[in-house]
Amino acid sequence: MIDIPWNEAIIKVLKESDSAMRYTDIAEKVVEDKLRESVGATPAATVNAYITSSIKKDTTNSPFIKVGKGEYFLREKIDIPEVIDGETNEDSTKKDTEEKSHNSIIHAFGMFWQRNMINWTRSPNLLGKQQIGADSVNFSNQLGVYLLYDGRDVIYVGRSIERPLGLRLYEHTQDRLKGRWDRFSWFGLHQVTEKGELEEVNIAPTMDIIISTLEALLIEGLEPPQNRKRGDDFNAIEYLQAEDPEIEKQQMRSLLAEMQIKLSK
Repeated sequence: MIDIPWNEAIIKVLKESDSAMRYTDIAEKVVEDKLRESVGATPAATVNAYITSSIKKDTTNSPFIKVGKGEYFLREKIDIPEVIDGETNEDSTKKDTEEKSHNSIIHAFGMFWQRNMINWTRSPNLLGKQQIGADSVNFSNQLGVYLLYDGRDVIYVGRSIERPLGLRLYEHTQDRLKGRWDRFSWFGLHQVTEKGELEEVNIAPTMDIIISTLEALLIEGLEPPQNRKRGDDFNAIEYLQAEDPEIEKQQMRSLLAEMQIKLSK
């Protein structure tokens, strides 16, 4: 399959849509329709970057138009004023991008990842994907906070600052908690680049952002039954766990060893 340019892929998806779409949904549709085989580690961020760049650079000549926070449509398919809530379309897009970049504390997170999908070493591969079809990202060097679960019950809350997430979790496979947890969740300060690398972010959050983030972390980690949303300003991207390829290799080696023992009898 030959990858078509991102702009063309985005336009094709929006042309086939009857309504505006979030950039995350556009990225998923690009993968689902197999418009691109190579989508990198952050397809949703790539889609958002292409659209916002087009709107800021080409203004009214851009094929895209913003109709809501993170929602876009084709200009040719909609009749909408160039002002949204007192701001021009391009100014509103720029404001959303800047707010997300500068006000976020948590930039990536993973929920209920399985302990048995990781080959545990002092620097394990903590692999996650932004969506199906995206390249894997290794979060072993991520910094932030994490929770350990026994089933669905939280049994431990920790932080990774001086020692990265991968090492901290490995230590819990050796210490007093080693037999007490089977899953974990994590919330990271580093964002993911298009190349799938972790990047430190200069954080300048307001008090509102700090409080909203703390609320969101508690809701995500504890899942209180009466809460229906994360938090007003929780812009972090969730990553789905991907199994470490070393696990499959180990299983294959074990299977071959068993077969050899049976054949030798």
